[in-house]
Amino acid sequence: MADLVQRLVPDELWELFRRVVPPTEVIRPQGGGRRRAGDRETLAAIIFVATSGCTWRQLPPVFGPAWPTVYRRFAQWSRARVWARLHRVILDELGALGELDWSRCAIDSVSVRAAKGLLTGPNPTDRGKPGSKIHLITDRKGLPLSLGISAANLHDSQGLVPLVRGIPPIRSRRGPRRRRPGKLHGDKGYDYDHLRRWLRSRGIRHRIARKRIESSQRLGRHRWVVERTVSWLAGCRRLHRRYERKPEHFLAFVGIAALLIGNRRLTRIR
Repeated sequence: MADLVQRLVPDELWELFRRVVPPTEVIRPQGGGRRRAGDRETLAAIIFVATSGCTWRQLPPVFGPAWPTVYRRFAQWSRARVWARLHRVILDELGALGELDWSRCAIDSVSVRAAKGLLTGPNPTDRGKPGSKIHLITDRKGLPLSLGISAANLHDSQGLVPLVRGIPPIRSRRGPRRRRPGKLHGDKGYDYDHLRRWLRSRGIRHRIARKRIESSQRLGRHRWVVERTVSWLAGCRRLHRRYERKPEHFLAFVGIAALLIGNRRLTRIR
């Protein structure tokens, strides 16, 4: 079990996780009872569920904690926004090392089928079947900077402003923290004058394909990075289809996938 936990949660990731996890509450200070399951083993079990796509009940007992314990800890950490905070810590580490390229960022979305829950809606590209949509902005290298979810019938253009505002202040190798792209690339789903004006008012240049004027293929040499990141997100099989009733749990799995992408880059450069 130790080798599996070490592979899923290496020492570097564990040290970053310890900086954001809320302190453990002692329910029985007088002692007695069963020993609390370790956070590292529980985190490894959560990552296993995210990457393998298995259900909570199918979680193998090799990790130690029982699946109800793992699920309760997952729900607790999701309410505390641990995954978003850990993602930001990883972005800070990458930014301090100069690994984030703000010169050209890209925005896109992808729809997945949803079995149930809030923030679902008829997917206009999948015969009206219920679905949810993942929105994201990446830097020039394809590292996720901002994430969001919505019903599948929400138009892509409505996700641009919340995503740009959702980029956290991230450390830089030199100078103050940064949170605005130098230039933002998007497909025809974002072709609206009010979005262009909004980006210009914040000093963000834009390159958005125009409907009935130009082909979105011309932006492929810059937008392909965000499409590659979408395929990286699909590496977490739990995102192939939404099974979570609560949208915050689905967003948590999206955040886990994003932080794993950032941690892989961080591991390669260290």
